[in-house]
Amino acid sequence: MEHGTRDIKSSTFCLTDEDHTLANALRFTLNQDPRVVFCGYSIPHPSDAQVNIRVQTTGAHAGLVLKDALQNLRAMCQHIRSTMDGAVKEYKENPPVEAMETEETEE
Repeated sequence: MEHGTRDIKSSTFCLTDEDHTLANALRFTLNQDPRVVFCGYSIPHPSDAQVNIRVQTTGAHAGLVLKDALQNLRAMCQHIRSTMDGAVKEYKENPPVEAMETEETEE
């Protein structure tokens, strides 16, 4: 849901069923975009699963900038997931050769 004026370059978006996890990652992603002048978020009340994200741009449509940021964040998460899955698979296929020495193995 979008709140704000008729100005396309600044809007506040309300995300329901979300918390700091998504909001902080999205804020970081938005602030990496050169079209963004300001981005911040607030959670109106701790017991409500709701986040308000404010986006102000240099002239681009704030909704499109938010959409781009969400797509970039999704791509980053997919990259992290595939990298992690690959590392786990490689570790399982090639376990470490040397075992750690413990008191049990020394006897």
